[in-house]
Amino acid sequence: MVQQYPPTLDSSFAALADPTRRGVLERLGSGDHSISDLAATFGMTLTGMKKHVSVLERAGFVATRKVGRVRTCGLGARRLEQEAAWIDQLRQTWDARFAALDSVIADLQKEKTNEHG
Repeated sequence: MVQQYPPTLDSSFAALADPTRRGVLERLGSGDHSISDLAATFGMTLTGMKKHVSVLERAGFVATRKVGRVRTCGLGARRLEQEAAWIDQLRQTWDARFAALDSVIADLQKEKTNEHG
């Protein structure tokens, strides 16, 4: 059975897949920063940082505002509830499968002990 996931998962995970973008989000956690400041922090060109910020903005993780010639970035309203729920659902599935495997292994070990014991 194929499940349908919110389309935001794709943009979220694509945005978070890049280490620079994850670093930008961490940096913005301490407060707002201009794109120029972020570019300098990460040793990037202004154009390169604008592209990263644009991806984060489309995913809803970053909000920008322009005051004069300075574009300032801050954390966006988008939170990670859907992503966390999806990961938790997957974790629960894996936990259940590993628990079942542990049970099979325990049963096999009991059989082996009974054969030799």
